[in-house]
Amino acid sequence: MLRFMADPATALDTAVSPHDRAFFGHPRGLSTLFFTEMWERFSYYGMRALLILFMTASVADGGLGFDTAVAGAIYGLYTSMVYMSTLPGGWLADRVIGQRRAVLYGGIVIAAGHFSMAFPSLATFYLGLFLIVIGTGLLKGNISVIVGQLYGPKDSRRDAGFSIYYMGINLGAFISPLVCGYLGQRVNWHAGFAAAGFGMVLGVVQYVYGSRYLGEAGLHPAVTSPSATEAARRQAMIWGGVIAAIALIIGIGTWTGAIPITATQIADTAGYLLLALCVVFFAWLFFAGDWTSEERKRLYAIGVFFLAAALFWSLFEQAGSTLNLFADRDTRTTFLGWSYPSSWFQSMNSLFIWAFAPVFAWLWIRLHDREPSTPVKFALGLLLVGGGFAVLVIAANLARQGVQVSPTWLTVVYLLHTFGELCLSPVGLSAMTKLAPARIAGLMMGVWFLATSVGNFIAGRLAGFYESMPLPTLFLNIALIGIVSGVLMLMLAPPIKRLMGEIK
Repeated sequence: MLRFMADPATALDTAVSPHDRAFFGHPRGLSTLFFTEMWERFSYYGMRALLILFMTASVADGGLGFDTAVAGAIYGLYTSMVYMSTLPGGWLADRVIGQRRAVLYGGIVIAAGHFSMAFPSLATFYLGLFLIVIGTGLLKGNISVIVGQLYGPKDSRRDAGFSIYYMGINLGAFISPLVCGYLGQRVNWHAGFAAAGFGMVLGVVQYVYGSRYLGEAGLHPAVTSPSATEAARRQAMIWGGVIAAIALIIGIGTWTGAIPITATQIADTAGYLLLALCVVFFAWLFFAGDWTSEERKRLYAIGVFFLAAALFWSLFEQAGSTLNLFADRDTRTTFLGWSYPSSWFQSMNSLFIWAFAPVFAWLWIRLHDREPSTPVKFALGLLLVGGGFAVLVIAANLARQGVQVSPTWLTVVYLLHTFGELCLSPVGLSAMTKLAPARIAGLMMGVWFLATSVGNFIAGRLAGFYESMPLPTLFLNIALIGIVSGVLMLMLAPPIKRLMGEIK
């Protein structure tokens, strides 16, 4: 949950008054952004808690009746595109409409996507996913930029402000599975999706009402030249039209049967394009730039961290796919005779973040000179996420014997995964901002989102093996990916530290 931060150091100097301390000692506008992000995460994680369960549920039970291979492909494509869309969303805000309007338009489109999924048809289901991807791309990165713009360059409250903002992220992510999950699994799938939409509507309403407290933050594009803005507007209209036309043609053709293409084929094509994008981007980054020797070494370190982060997210993001299916099919969901929805397990990560994020922050400070280096923290993150799946191998073996396993198993898994996230996510984000050459600092934030996108895509594809591979074997293979990667990262820590130079 800590992986959505934009670099506040790149914010424009549009801060509100340094004397504004109306929200726990912070600018009043922070409360507006806190609740906007809380409701956006409520909508996203509420729908995500139901997504793969809805796709794999039988038609008789109101689901789509997809097998896990198809459902995993769609899930991976959707979650990866959510993060990929933040790149064009940021470009559009910087050059055409500004962050303030981007967040507003994004929230409206997200709500429309959730309400589209509230209608029981395959066409509205796919339309809803498409709209949520577009809306999240406009909102996700840009709202973090506005948070940074609430503070002046030397305002010491900035880091604490982002910490408060992150509590909003995790509060929304904690509440949403409890509400949307209950409605979706106990009342009707589409009621759960509608609840996610209502949550986003609440976020938009309070954002509009509270925008008066944001001052000039995010109000104007970063590119102020009228000619450059007009050129960017034309490019956005062209590309937007092309994307909309392609989506419309594919949608109508698939729906009518005129284009014999499956969701899995679309996901495969998107995966190849994502891989090609990564290769082209890093080829340009390493070989085309006019970098100093020190900058080039740091870029190589960023490349290693990118691979490690992509592997980490490919395991961690099993939360909404394989772990969600295991909770639904093989885990006992009763407490003292009371039955609760399996999707409620999705709230555990946020609960543990609330409990342990301050502990980890204190621990790194307490260790001081003995604090592990960034590569070692990455290694710990990979080992912990792999260790979580190693624990699940035992539970999967019990489940194969027809046993509904104790919820304690998944609780331990989510706890280990949260510890791994706290070792890697905020640390990696900080490393990106410190290692990136100043002239491409903003672009490097896109690299972090790109790693998350790649990880989510792989996570969805791994979920496709849930029914075709014995569960203990699947979980063991996933565990080995994390553990072997973590050991390798530990071995590479000394040379990576040399590449980083004076950066810790």
